[in-house]
Amino acid sequence: MGLMRPDGTPGRVAMLSVHTSPLEQPGTGDAGGLNVYVVETAKRLAQRGTEVEIFTRATSGDLPPLTELLPGVLVRNIVAGPYDGLAKNDLPGQLCAFSAGVLRTEARLAAGWYDLIHSHYWLSGQVGWLASERWNVPLLHTMHTMAKVKNLSLAGADKPEPAGRVIGEEQVVAAADRLIANTDLEARDLIGLYGADPELVTVIPPGVDLDVFSPTAGGGQAGARARLGLPQGADVVLFVGRIQPLKAPDVLLRAIAELVAENPARRANLVVAVLGGPSGSGLERPEELQKLAVELGIGDLVAFHPPADRPVLADWYRAADLLAMPSYSESFGLVAVEAQACGTPVVAARVGGLASAVRDGRTGLLITGHEPVRWARALDDLLRAPHVRQRMAAAAVRHANSFSWDHTVDTTLETYAAACADHRLGAPPGRLVAGGPQLTVAAG
Repeated sequence: MGLMRPDGTPGRVAMLSVHTSPLEQPGTGDAGGLNVYVVETAKRLAQRGTEVEIFTRATSGDLPPLTELLPGVLVRNIVAGPYDGLAKNDLPGQLCAFSAGVLRTEARLAAGWYDLIHSHYWLSGQVGWLASERWNVPLLHTMHTMAKVKNLSLAGADKPEPAGRVIGEEQVVAAADRLIANTDLEARDLIGLYGADPELVTVIPPGVDLDVFSPTAGGGQAGARARLGLPQGADVVLFVGRIQPLKAPDVLLRAIAELVAENPARRANLVVAVLGGPSGSGLERPEELQKLAVELGIGDLVAFHPPADRPVLADWYRAADLLAMPSYSESFGLVAVEAQACGTPVVAARVGGLASAVRDGRTGLLITGHEPVRWARALDDLLRAPHVRQRMAAAAVRHANSFSWDHTVDTTLETYAAACADHRLGAPPGRLVAGGPQLTVAAG
């Protein structure tokens, strides 16, 4: 196989991210934590000697077929359908075109060019399934989100994920040589809801870039507020994420309205910052959240900002007193860990991976349900208690430091090596050559 290294790890990996490009700004369109995951893991894989080529769908005619993202990391922009006007739910109809582009690319390269495929999200898994059989290499898959999980906890204004996606995910789970889950809960969902073989599933939490996201860089909170133009003495509540019902920014706005209705004096000192762009079903009503703020009588308290690049995003985390994440579903919740790395406590919904990302009562609060009154009470309790926030901030930094991209990539390489070894020897998927079940690892 291609560039297999002496330690058994692959020399070159084909990474598939069909629906969102690593070149896009997280927080816009469908770009989010998946994009960060792909870029950060690819960068560190390359630093360890494993080259990465990321296949993604071209969304602009100005993009060259090949872009060097970082040394050792190439992005291959595959033309599949029109550049503009395709929503994520339209992309299944373009998987044949995308697969053809991927296979044509490999056919022009030397035999055995790729040692392994790592696909992200179910659309990529469908393409990876085909390519792994054609190239005779193992397929590893990371789900990131799952239709069955999302459909169990839909936001009121959201639509269920279609049956076609559910079937597609089931097929990918059955075809993959290894499945990487972000959390123990996600692993249990893969096994319980999708029938995954437990020996195929490895838990590898995402990491956080601790060089960028830290509490003291740039003068800490005071320096960040000065750069962002925020009042030094304000109570700042922050939301970071794509604007769509799944992320529930409306729950935060309704909670803020309840909070100031209960105590009107809070209006003089409260700033609510919302960072993100419309996504998913939120694209159908891109101005709805701004209209809701006005209808609730808090339009003067809420400031909407576009997604920010990482240094500016870190400033927003440092500037905030609290980060709110009222999501209905999160496979992990990378935003929560980034905020905690900056010393900002998190108030989050008790859903999915957020139960691992946030330590309830220690680094923030986990809220059961999405009733605005309950959220208003939690926010008010912490805003009234700076000494509690200070204690949580210190614990949050310690907690976030346990989530390292280096650890993520080290464990990913171990999983790659096991999958390649099994594949070379023709061992049944999920059985390590040395015997025994696949090791499950988790941070914490």
